[in-house]
Amino acid sequence: MNAPRIALVTGANQGLGRALAEGLAVRMGPDDQVLLTGRDQRRVADAAREVARLPGTRAQVRGRALDVTDTDAIGRLADELRGQYGGVDVVISNAVARLLPDESQAERADEFIDVSNTATHAVLRSFGPVLCPGGRLLVVASSLGTLGHLGPRVRHLFDGASLDQVEYAVESWRTAIHNNTAEEAGWPRWLNVPSKVAQVAAVRAVAAIRRERDLATDTLIASVCPGMVDTATSRPWFSDYSQAQSPSQAAGAVLDLVFTEHVDPALYGELIRFGKALDWHGGTPPMEQDRILTA
Repeated sequence: MNAPRIALVTGANQGLGRALAEGLAVRMGPDDQVLLTGRDQRRVADAAREVARLPGTRAQVRGRALDVTDTDAIGRLADELRGQYGGVDVVISNAVARLLPDESQAERADEFIDVSNTATHAVLRSFGPVLCPGGRLLVVASSLGTLGHLGPRVRHLFDGASLDQVEYAVESWRTAIHNNTAEEAGWPRWLNVPSKVAQVAAVRAVAAIRRERDLATDTLIASVCPGMVDTATSRPWFSDYSQAQSPSQAAGAVLDLVFTEHVDPALYGELIRFGKALDWHGGTPPMEQDRILTA
C-alpha cells in the first residue's frame, strides 16, 4: 500500500490558490491530505470546509493559518510535517499581495516583497529539504519573470545567482526603493517585474544544486506561469478580459505538472507556461503603460 501523500498550497483561500487546492483534492486519493493555507484563520477554515464538501473531492482537506511573511512560521510548519508524515509530496507556493493601480508602488513595496519574495525564499529553504522523492515544489510566478524584462544594469544580479545572492539583490532593490534611488539604479518602477524575476531566479538557484538527485527520483522543482487569470488581484490591471482564464482553468496546467508521471529534464528548474519552458534570457523591459500581471 502506498503511503498517504501530503500536499500544501499557500495563499489558497481564494482565486488561483483555492482552485489549486480544489484540483488537488479531486485528483489525490482518500488517504491523502491537502493542506490549504492562508493568513486569516476564519477564512482558511471556511475555505477548507467548502473544498471538502465539493462534488468530486476525494482527499482529506485541512485548513491551516499561515502568514507567509513570518519565515519562522514557514520553517516550523515544514518541521512539523516532516515529523508527522516524514515529508511533503506537493508544495505550491502561490501567496501574493494585492496591489491596485492607483496605489503607491513604493509605499506597498515592503509588503509586496515580503509576500512574493521573502516568503518564496523561505519556502524553498524550509520545504526543499523535506520534499519527498518524486515530489513537486512549484512557485507560481509569471512570464514577467524572465531576465529580459529587466534593464541591463540590474539583469546580471540574477543570472546564475545563488539563493543567497538572489536574497541580497532583492534586499538591495528594497533599500533603493526606500532611498528613492531605485530608478536611478536601473530598477523598473513597477514592483511586479523585479519581484517575478527574483522568484524565478530563486527557484533556478535551488534547482541547480539539486538537479541530478531530483531527476533521478522524478522530483520536480520549478516556477510556473498560469497565464492570464481573472481574479480579484489581477482584474484592476486589465481592460480586456476576453483571453483571461478562470482560476479553475488556470489551475489545470499547473496540476498537470504535479501529476505527470515522469519529470521532463527540459522543464526541471525552469519557468513553465502551459507545459513548455520559457527562455530565461527572453523578454524585453515593459513600458510602464503595458502593465500585465499574469500574462
